[in-house]
Amino acid sequence: MRLHVRGVGLPDETPIELWIVDGRTSVEPVAGADTVFDGGWILPGLVDAHCHVGLGGRGEIPLDDAIAQAETERDVGALLLRDCGSPTDTRSLDDHDDLPRIIRAGKHLARPKRYAAGFSRELEDEWQLPEAVAQEARRGDGWIKLVGDWIDRSVGDLAPLWSDDVLKAAIETAHAHGARVTAHVFSEDALPGLINAGIDCIEHGTGLTDDTIELMVERGTVLVPTLVNIVENFPGIADAAATKYPTYAAHMRDLHARGPGRLAAAREAGVPIYAGSDAGTMVAPGRIADEVEALKGIGMSGGEALGAACWDARRWLGRPGLEHGASADLVCFSDDPRSGPAVLRRPDLVILRGKVFRPST
Repeated sequence: MRLHVRGVGLPDETPIELWIVDGRTSVEPVAGADTVFDGGWILPGLVDAHCHVGLGGRGEIPLDDAIAQAETERDVGALLLRDCGSPTDTRSLDDHDDLPRIIRAGKHLARPKRYAAGFSRELEDEWQLPEAVAQEARRGDGWIKLVGDWIDRSVGDLAPLWSDDVLKAAIETAHAHGARVTAHVFSEDALPGLINAGIDCIEHGTGLTDDTIELMVERGTVLVPTLVNIVENFPGIADAAATKYPTYAAHMRDLHARGPGRLAAAREAGVPIYAGSDAGTMVAPGRIADEVEALKGIGMSGGEALGAACWDARRWLGRPGLEHGASADLVCFSDDPRSGPAVLRRPDLVILRGKVFRPST
């Protein structure tokens, strides 16, 4: 199949023509190509840098359900997914040429009863973490996911899971295996140990302080804030825990109130920020457009926010955009996708591995 698209390329805002042959893009004209898009905006496939294909409300899900999650992401143009932890082995989805590409972090690594039941691999002894990291690195796609903090029922509040020495050893192990490390972190206390240990990325980050923001800038640590989840779900989490764990509930409400301002301060300071919806449990798949819109609320321009879910995120993850010879993974819009979620969530055309998909509206 030979295809041809023509429009305005982003982020450069210059006219662009691409030909697609054998699933690859070409800037060289190809005879006999069928023009499937002519006029409008052309982007590399969108990126959801924090989602959970293969995670349900109680943990592992059937593969058919994971496929449905991935199909939903494809239809909104999210063609590259960084799966930030899943108990379901979804590696067989790589054999489906109609599903987005997935970069997996393997299973969450946590301590017993220190994360949602059924979600993680639980380690009885924290010094098991470096070996667990090595194992996940050998069967993953270059990322490791730690649970950095969670409610400690013995103190009734969020608390770190790991000591600083263990974190340093675990992150050094991951790097020695060519993997990067990220961590779920809501509160303040876990952040210094993780950042000082050399972690590559922080998820959520609502407890950032001026000191930890400065530390992230010094270390080059990346942030994926998952604003949709924070804004929509923190109050409900607090309400559900209020009777039994009032300190924790109050803390979650405080993080909900102050978190967006702290994330805006991180952006202002120069912390690299990318878009991730946290889809998979409390957030439905297909919400990347809403996450892009939420990033505008912490000070990003429309182009900056879209880049955080597209060309900039691809560069961070080491995946190509629209260059010659790259896999033909792109999304096309009749209207400017920087204008808001009503446009961004409804691409006119999705091309994945050179195959055309016309999402229903």
